[in-house]
Amino acid sequence: MQASVKWLDNQRFVGTSESGHTVVMDGDKTSAASPMEMVMMAAGSCASVDVVSILKKARQQVTGVEVQLSGERADAVPAVFTRMKLHFVVTGFDVSDKHVERAVSLSAEKYCSVSIMLGKSVDISHSFEVHQAEFG
Repeated sequence: MQASVKWLDNQRFVGTSESGHTVVMDGDKTSAASPMEMVMMAAGSCASVDVVSILKKARQQVTGVEVQLSGERADAVPAVFTRMKLHFVVTGFDVSDKHVERAVSLSAEKYCSVSIMLGKSVDISHSFEVHQAEFG
């Protein structure tokens, strides 16, 4: 895997992935997410891919998945993450708590490369809630 990051101006940079996708990052957080925010969102998106895939394979009628992320960072430099929480909000029709719990657990323990990698030095926790979708 390869990527590049190019300085634009001030504290703004554009990253380009091997697949040709780009993302802007801003160390000042004025015009884009910061690199550390990107790390947290990467963990959330990686885990969400797993959760959605596992629930679809289990034939759950999922209509929405959101992961709410919170993180704590060290007070000293480098201000690394010390804790991160991923809270999944799953919406659908008759979605089973048991299936969601299993999907979140499999992502956390087996599939999500980003959160498993971060978990080597960050205290990562996972939780979830399930909401019934409304017809209409």
